Parts: sequence; C-alpha cells; structure tokens
Amino acid sequence: MEELSGLDASFLSLESDKTPMHIGSIAMLEGAMSFDHFRQYIEERLPLVRRLTQKLLLTPFNIDRPHWAQDADFDLNMHLYRMALPKPGGWKELRCLACQELSQPLSRDRPLWEFIFVEGLDNIPQVPKGSVALLTKVHHAGFDGKSGIELLKMLYDTSADVGHLVEQKSKPIEPAPAWSELLTEGVVNLILRPAKLPLLLWDSAKAGLKATYLHQIQHIVLPTLPFTAPQTFLNETVSLEREWDSALLDLQRVKALRAGVEGATLNDVILAICAGALRRYLLEKNQLPDKPLVAMVPVSTRGENQKSTLGNQISAMFIQLATDIDDPIKRLRKININTLVGKLYQDVVADKSLMDYAQLIPFGLASVATHLYSQAILAKRIKPPFNLIITNVPGPQVPLYLAGHKLLFNMGTGPIHDGAGLIIPVLSYNGTLSFSPTSCAKMMPDIALFTRYIHEAANELEVAISKSQ
Repeated sequence: MEELSGLDASFLSLESDKTPMHIGSIAMLEGAMSFDHFRQYIEERLPLVRRLTQKLLLTPFNIDRPHWAQDADFDLNMHLYRMALPKPGGWKELRCLACQELSQPLSRDRPLWEFIFVEGLDNIPQVPKGSVALLTKVHHAGFDGKSGIELLKMLYDTSADVGHLVEQKSKPIEPAPAWSELLTEGVVNLILRPAKLPLLLWDSAKAGLKATYLHQIQHIVLPTLPFTAPQTFLNETVSLEREWDSALLDLQRVKALRAGVEGATLNDVILAICAGALRRYLLEKNQLPDKPLVAMVPVSTRGENQKSTLGNQISAMFIQLATDIDDPIKRLRKININTLVGKLYQDVVADKSLMDYAQLIPFGLASVATHLYSQAILAKRIKPPFNLIITNVPGPQVPLYLAGHKLLFNMGTGPIHDGAGLIIPVLSYNGTLSFSPTSCAKMMPDIALFTRYIHEAANELEVAISKSQ
C-alpha cells in the first residue's frame, strides 16, 4: 500500500458532484483501428503503470489520508469505453462528446481512470477520414502533468512497429489491512504530524528572510501574492456541465515570438497569448477589471530521482498577466518581468512549502472545509487567490504511435472548481502547441469564441513584432 501525500489528498477533498477532479487529454490517432485491437494493446501494457490497477482504500472516519491499494477485483472492461461520433463526425461533434464525458466524475469504487475510444472522425481537417480519438481521464490525486508522462510512455511508442513487451510477473495481491490497523495508524499520524509544524514554520521564516533580503537589500520587487487578484465572473461557483475546446498553433511559430522581447521564454509567450485572448474576451463583455488578471502557474518540483514517481510534486507561481496593457509587445515585456521575479523568489524560498503544509491538514477536515466553502458560496464573498490556471506541459517533439497508429494531435484537459472556473492546459507535441481552455457552461458557454481569440492573440503579437523590427 502507498499513502496519498497531503497534496494528492487535497484533490480528493476538492471533488464534488459538480467538480470532478480528473485531468487527461483528447488525442487524435491516424487511421482506422479496431476496438478489440486497442483493448488487447492496453491490457498488455497495464503493468507499466501500477496506479492503473490500484484503487483508494479509505481510513475509518476519514481520520487520515487514503491509501493506494491493489484492486483485487480489477476489471479492465470497467475502464475502457467505445463510442462513435454522430454524423457528420466533425470537430463540433467531438467537442460535444468531450464536454459530456469531462462532466462525469470517476467512480471511487475502482481505479480512478477511464479511456474512451471514439470512432467516426470523418470530417475533421488534417485528420484522415475514419480515424479514431482517445479521450483519457485520470484522477489528479494520482497524476500531475509530469507524472502523466509515464502514462504517455505506456500508451505510445516512438516507432510504428508494435513490439511485444517483456512479460512481467504479477505480484501477489496483499490483503487489505484490518479496520483496527488503519484506525490505529490514522490516530498516530493525527497526533504526530503537527509535531512537524515548528520545523516547517522555521523553514518558512528563513524563506521569508531571504525574500526580505531580495526586496529590501537588492531592491527587487515582490512577486504577486495569492488573494491579490481582482474579482471576475471566472471566480464564482461553477456548474456541472463542462465546456472544452482547443486551439492548435505551430510550435516554431510561437517560439519565434520570443524575439519580440529580449530574454523572453516560450512560457512567457504562452502566457502572453492567453493574456491577449482574455483581455479581448473580457473587454467585449465589459468585464475586464482595471487590475491585471493573475494566473496560477504550476511549477514541478520533481527531482531527477523522482522522474518515474507518480502523484503530484508541484509548487506554484502567481503571475500577473498584464491584461491592463493594450499593446501586445509591452504586455509580453511585463509578463517576462513578472515571471523573472516569480522564478527568482521561487529559487530562494522553500519550493515545496505547498506540499509540506498540505501534509499537515487532516483529510476529513479538508473535505468538510471544502464543502462548507462551496455551500456558503464563499467564492462570491472573498477575493480569489488567482483568476485562472495556465499549465504548460512540454511533450516529445518526435512522432509517437499507439498500436502502430500515429498520434496526430494531443490536447489537454484539466479540472475547475468553485473560485477557479477556467484552466488552460498547454501541451507541446511534435511541433504543435495545443491551448485547451476548460470551463463550465455557466461561466463560458461561448468557449469556442475564446478559443478563436487565442489564435487571434498569437496573430496580433506576431504582427506587432514584425512591425517593430
């Protein structure tokens, strides 16, 4: 068995009937493939990712965090689904199916994942008629963007030649511990974990001193802090029905936009494109705040020796998106400065503090607090910690193949919750960047319009840079 970390468990606490906390992707695969062939392929590769055959084991009274335990009754058929797009089998029909499936939470009675095999892609540009799509859903409690790379390795090869994996001996399934054993362990953890607080506070104090040195001695401005973001309709309570879309951009074209500001990174350009789309979208609704929107940008803290580990190893930066600036080049320049400051402070403070503090929160208390927050509609009454999430996950820049079928495009999905109703996962793969905003029908029923503005924000920045050179 393996106990969830505090951060992993927090994604379970955030989950409700209307806020499923899964992440995943919508992948397009070239050419027709039979579902039976797909099922056989997945069955052979399941041993590569142990989390796919593990389910949650709860502690009595939720006194402590759950554990991952091998599912003795694992049934692959409960995780693979076959669907077909209605005619004409275009992007609209694929989006509709994706929104419907992303709205459905994963069952906690079995391992927390689903693969949906979608046939009938007959009318999507750049996708051969009769190709298939694969919609993956995995719970955020078990995977983050970086550990999801292990799932990517399980699904895809770098060659169209499908090799056979070395047969792996199945380990005997250990019996689940007794109720009394789980309760005893939970009580002990409940007593001992607070003892770590003084050391954590001391580490935080040292980090604070380092930050004070940067600010007062070296005169470096402070980074954006949580709960300083302006209030927007994106930070109210969410509805169940998900809205999802994706914009595909050429990776080299986006990289070329770094030339607009000396020292700008690809991530700065990605943030600037999102900022341009947000500014236009909110302006047209007369909802653009005077203060710049703030994005929470996850930062991986996974070390070299943790590359193959699962679960979440992340911290976060809060980046002002300069949505109050009209000029796209000046906006990119400001975002570049903001991210430089954020990274500088990220390097000197305890970058794992988010995970460390999460370790101390009792699981049952966190669940109750989350439900009270939602029921009291506190998202409308307090300042949001941030306005949206933008997560950039670099992927392989070579073609990948699933059971001999080339992966054409890979587009991300992410969870939203009360107070944070928009997430934009950005994935790179084989020369393409996908920007995939996910929200809900209550907040962004016209998410296709916002997605179009992502394309146009990139065009606007490109034109501005061309004129300035």
